[in-house]
Amino acid sequence: MRAHFPDLGVARADCEEIGWIQSTVYFAFYSSSKPPELLLDRIGETGRYVKAKSDYVQEPIPRHAWESTWSWLEKPEAGLLILDPYGGRMASISPSATPFPHRKGNLYNLQYYSFWFENGTAAMEKRMSWVRVLYREMEPYVSKNPRTGYVNYRDLDLGTNELEGNVTSYAKAWIWGEKYFRGNFERLAAVKAMVDPDDFFRNEQSIPPLPAAKGWSSI
Repeated sequence: MRAHFPDLGVARADCEEIGWIQSTVYFAFYSSSKPPELLLDRIGETGRYVKAKSDYVQEPIPRHAWESTWSWLEKPEAGLLILDPYGGRMASISPSATPFPHRKGNLYNLQYYSFWFENGTAAMEKRMSWVRVLYREMEPYVSKNPRTGYVNYRDLDLGTNELEGNVTSYAKAWIWGEKYFRGNFERLAAVKAMVDPDDFFRNEQSIPPLPAAKGWSSI
């Protein structure tokens, strides 16, 4: 930090070293001193609700777009707009080497994130609307065909699974699956067909088993 960002004036005393498990608590916007078991509660000890969406940016966003975006951050119901830089070592790995395909060609990931404590429909609609409308406003400046996203910012707006004969529909799951996994989605579905062909383990956006009719020669 001193070498590359000296203007920030970061000192060792400003940093806290914690283990990976404990970091998940920190990145969930709790104090790092909280126990990891806190994350087992979907709502949390403080009754917090969350909505997140994401995008990948592949070309610099023009200045006028950022100037328009600032007004969104000044709204009373504003959440967070987080930029995660990409490139470096992760860009040198083939998109097909792991399930995660978003590597070379992405400048950074955008995360639209809101959390709130108020219970009730009015509070929920206000916060979720902020996320969804800002996401819509940014559409011209992010990845296209498809507009992609990061799987760990789980976004049910992209689509949810439907059953066909008590098995998740591959065709329906492709709608959200391609956005998260690009060309790796079919390979993941082939693995699912091998280890869980009856689709016992499933949720709103779980990998479906690849239909036998599609076939798959190798994984």
